[in-house]
Amino acid sequence: MKISASVYSNKEKDLEVLVRELDAHGIDMFHIDCFDGAVFKDIARIRAISQTPIDLHIIHPEPSVFFEQVAQYKVDFVSVQYNAQIKGRMFTRNGVTKWGLAITMNDSLSVVSENEQDIDFVLFMASEPGMSGRPFDKANFQRITDFKQQFPQKKIQVDGGVNDRIAFVLRLLGVNSIVSGNYLMNREFLGVGMLNLHKTPSLQTAENDFKMADFMTPCQYLPIIQEADLSIQQALQTIEKFKMGFVLVNDKDGKLKGVISNADIRRGFLNNLGDLNAVDAGKMINTKPVLIRQDQTLTGMLHLLNDLNFIILFLPVVDDMNKLKGAVLLNNLTRV
Repeated sequence: MKISASVYSNKEKDLEVLVRELDAHGIDMFHIDCFDGAVFKDIARIRAISQTPIDLHIIHPEPSVFFEQVAQYKVDFVSVQYNAQIKGRMFTRNGVTKWGLAITMNDSLSVVSENEQDIDFVLFMASEPGMSGRPFDKANFQRITDFKQQFPQKKIQVDGGVNDRIAFVLRLLGVNSIVSGNYLMNREFLGVGMLNLHKTPSLQTAENDFKMADFMTPCQYLPIIQEADLSIQQALQTIEKFKMGFVLVNDKDGKLKGVISNADIRRGFLNNLGDLNAVDAGKMINTKPVLIRQDQTLTGMLHLLNDLNFIILFLPVVDDMNKLKGAVLLNNLTRV
């Protein structure tokens, strides 16, 4: 997951000094909020000393007034703040710039559908645009999950209140980049802040720790088979359809019976090479998978994963009655 440093969040350092320091630590992008054309003087200063991509966020009722300067300075990424009252065009194509739509918690995902053909990514504003230091709203976790189901080809950027623990959850959800302002830019050592945003959080219990229910992928988006309907064909077709490498098996009461992974199916076939008709899907179920309760915290999950002596790519989430509520998908942690 890439980091876009919000350069205006640091008021103490000269822009050139700040840019060189961020570049020395390998920053991925420079994020700039654009309320007027004055920011392009700063973009010119950055371009004079750095080739790092510029990530421009236009917050203006008439975005098209900046299109000429966006092209002139070959701005790499531009997100336009959604506003139903915007005048003129919101996007253009210049052969260089990737365009995105910035939406707040008050904006329906339907506005993405309306602009889907014009954009490459969506910027989720987890706090008020242009207001550094505001807290992250955890409701964004579910919005991001919903978005990925509706628009799987669109990339995701998140801005607003992102710290190291939130960044880790966003990685789990498959977010492509984050904007970091207050958390990163006001540290004595920028490199420490960047490292924290990239690594697994501390195992120490944190204040206001997220629970599994806050960020798990809900059942509606998961490969689930009822035990009564289980067959080899059904398991294989479900795995292929969801492309997650496993299926979850529920009993008639919605309780988790177990899981069947690609590896379980492979072993089932290998054990019956002499008679493949003898393969029993029910015997492939791992009835004791690693799982976690929905009221457990992120810290609890990290302890659980840390104690395992093998790697898992998903973690079923259940309630106190063992009813399946969702799953935490871990495969995005291995994404390059």
